[in-house]
Amino acid sequence: MLSREARPDDAEALAALLTELGYPTEGKDVTERLPPMQAAGEVPLVAEEGELLGCIGWHVMQVIHRPYPVGRITMLIVAAECRGRGVGRALVEAAEARLEQLGCLMVEVTSNVALADAHLFYQRLGYRHTSDRFAKEVRGG
Repeated sequence: MLSREARPDDAEALAALLTELGYPTEGKDVTERLPPMQAAGEVPLVAEEGELLGCIGWHVMQVIHRPYPVGRITMLIVAAECRGRGVGRALVEAAEARLEQLGCLMVEVTSNVALADAHLFYQRLGYRHTSDRFAKEVRGG
């Protein structure tokens, strides 16, 4: 299994994975979203074995309350038929390594409250439930 940065030619496969995760997406959406992520140096990572098996998004946050940047795993999806094969673990480890290289001494994970299996997965990888996240959609005016 190969772990690498997502590329524009992955757009359709990534859109299918994001839709499976519950975020209906089309290939053109992915094509539009990748360039700003590439410019920021925060390209999602994918697992590939002839086809895309999964994807992980990550981000580096500069925070004032810690003396180092904090990494965040923003999403993880492994195709349903590929779960239980170590794909998710490999993607998390690849993202953690990338974040550590960028100076992050802590990695946080965001996960939808409805995804209980995902929470158990992260706990098995050593993540602890340390806080809750609140979200509000805002519209510029």
